[in-house]
Amino acid sequence: MYAVTLSPKYQIVIPLPVRRNMGLRSGQKMQVVEHEGRIELIPDRDIAELKGFLKGIDTTFEREEDRA
Repeated sequence: MYAVTLSPKYQIVIPLPVRRNMGLRSGQKMQVVEHEGRIELIPDRDIAELKGFLKGIDTTFEREEDRA
């Protein structure tokens, strides 16, 4: 866990190890969510970055009979 300081302009600097681990880029947009008394930053991802993220997921399901 890292501690950051809120600047007079209400800005923070995300620590370098976190930026590297998350693959964050300068200028990248983020969603800011207030949740249960805390602030969550959720990076926006390009659709191309999401390609293959569900690889290996089990897509089988039990189909119900058609209603006639």
